[in-house]
Amino acid sequence: MKAEIGPIRQASRQIVRELHLLDGNLCIEGFTFSECHLLTELESLGQASATELGELLVLEKSTMSRLVKGLLRQEYIAATPDPADARRRLLSLTGKGRKGLVKIHQHSNCQVDEALDFVTAPERKRVVEGLERYAKSLRYARLNLEYRIRPSRPKDNPAMARIIRQVMTEYGAVGHGFSINDAEVDAMHEAYPAPGFALFVVERRGKVLGCGGMGPLKDADPGVCELRKMYFTPEMRGCGLGTRLLNVILDAARTAAYSLCYLETLESMSHARELYLKHGFKPIDHAMGNTGHSSCNRFMTLAL
Repeated sequence: MKAEIGPIRQASRQIVRELHLLDGNLCIEGFTFSECHLLTELESLGQASATELGELLVLEKSTMSRLVKGLLRQEYIAATPDPADARRRLLSLTGKGRKGLVKIHQHSNCQVDEALDFVTAPERKRVVEGLERYAKSLRYARLNLEYRIRPSRPKDNPAMARIIRQVMTEYGAVGHGFSINDAEVDAMHEAYPAPGFALFVVERRGKVLGCGGMGPLKDADPGVCELRKMYFTPEMRGCGLGTRLLNVILDAARTAAYSLCYLETLESMSHARELYLKHGFKPIDHAMGNTGHSSCNRFMTLAL
């Protein structure tokens, strides 16, 4: 068990108590905590459907429906037909809602400001960064409950080929010198035989939404492996799944006794490069081995 778990849980409980979140009867300027959250997020969005707000607030449909009905009845929010879909209603703040939100912000800002009086100026940046990182990680953990990473199977081939072609086309990585043209694309599972190779897929409710693997780097030292074909559909991005899958692949490379992992990517794939850098990959100024991907323009390695 990670040593940080106990202290983080204790600090989280203390935050909940100090914010009086355990007191179900407590309101801020006459608004319940749920109403405060809905109004605040709706202000940021401008307009949103009840479904979109429910997903953002992580609330069940029935709970969200009661919340919206109450705010509509009190005229804090208004509902109008979506111009693009008459069956869909868009919610927005009314003038009364904006006035109420001013009071909510004043109360909450004062609460945070008073707490920061007990934090030194150099510490404040670390507090903000830590809270933001932890909040994001909690979201990732919740979303990842729906996803499973497993070794590939022959029946996954069509889905993997579709994902690879979709993502490569999205980034303009088509034509000579790109991996979209590799012979293995239509038979990925068979192209990664153990030992020395590993290929994984990410699935949600039985649907394959991403893939990635590793294998020996051709024409290179036997201790060097190549990170290969790690791609996701758009709906998977921003959920922390890149980190999960990359860790699984790198663990497989270590188990296979590789000492160095090499990858090639593109300048345009900035989010992917950020992920690799975060995991310790270092840019190098030249290609290694013989991948056959002459159109790639960024190269990185990681000591395993």
